[in-house]
Amino acid sequence: MAASTRDILPDDGTAGTLVGRVWRKGPLEGPSIVAVRSDGVFDITAAAPTMADLCNARDPVTVARTPGERLGGLADVVDGLLAPIDLQAIKAAGVTFAVSLLERLIEEHAKGDPSRAEQVRKELNTIIGVDVSAIKPGSPEAEALKKTLMARGAWSPYLEVGIGPYAEIFTKAPPMAAVGYGAEIGIRPDSDWNNPEPEITLIVSAAGRIVGATLGNDVNLRDIEGRSALLLGQAKDNNASCAIGPFIRLFDATFGLDDVRRAKVELEVTGPDQFRLRGQSDLSKISRDPTDLVAQAMGGTHQYPDGMALMTGTLFAPTEPRTPGGSGFTHMVGDIVSIRSPRLGTLTNTVNHCDKIPPWTFGVTALMRNLAVRDLLK
Repeated sequence: MAASTRDILPDDGTAGTLVGRVWRKGPLEGPSIVAVRSDGVFDITAAAPTMADLCNARDPVTVARTPGERLGGLADVVDGLLAPIDLQAIKAAGVTFAVSLLERLIEEHAKGDPSRAEQVRKELNTIIGVDVSAIKPGSPEAEALKKTLMARGAWSPYLEVGIGPYAEIFTKAPPMAAVGYGAEIGIRPDSDWNNPEPEITLIVSAAGRIVGATLGNDVNLRDIEGRSALLLGQAKDNNASCAIGPFIRLFDATFGLDDVRRAKVELEVTGPDQFRLRGQSDLSKISRDPTDLVAQAMGGTHQYPDGMALMTGTLFAPTEPRTPGGSGFTHMVGDIVSIRSPRLGTLTNTVNHCDKIPPWTFGVTALMRNLAVRDLLK
């Protein structure tokens, strides 16, 4: 976990408009929408019963500034932090960086076998023969490379979405399934090759307007996806395999889309075996602009009336051996995963097996019943 509650916050503290969700105990027990301010954490659920309501408001920042009920300082509620989204669809964009494109190709060609990864990596670099990071998806240059690789029998579904006109957009998890700061995150016990995916997560209104951003961990099972692209759901959507948080930073005078475009995301994994892994993802190197990803995820052909949280992909693909002579990185139960971006704060979680983490039981129906009992539905 973070050393102090100060470490959870962005570098500029509460200067921005920060909103989140906490589980309140007592007579009003249930998830509440909160605003995090310099003088404490305030329950504003009376103004916005759900985070979807807040983010779909004409002016989310004004709603976030509702006075509300003070719950205490951040230290008083940190143990009750939830993922800062609720009814929004949880979507993810894949293969949005050249490095992640190559790693997906490696998984595919290695058939999910981590022991073959390094040899496959060398072979692919020889076959492709160009710097794919310099190729704009959907461009004439991309089409020419596609024809060349198809002629050599080297085309792949990952190359199609990596440099083709259409982005890979998939459903990471159902609404309400994400976990937040401090929670356990899950890997399947039958996976031997897996990793965190630290990502900027866009918060999008039902109208397709990006209203803020937060951090996300798109936990991935590389061996399962590597066996077949059709196993993506098995590799991506498992109990507690999606972490989002700690808070949404709404777009205001202190933070906007250009800050997202320049964002850097730092990752640190600290294991019970004393292993430590560090990495960084730089959104300025993304192959598709965040607005393009949003436009491909929702619009005239696909609507989300409660809005959407869209994970934008990651530049980070760990290959460092965990043990001397090992075949690469994979998670160990007990790993502490911390993801930080200077303008968004820190998302910290601990790894466990999916079947050992308490099952997900509080879904949309439970949320509606809870809000009704608390007389919060208007």
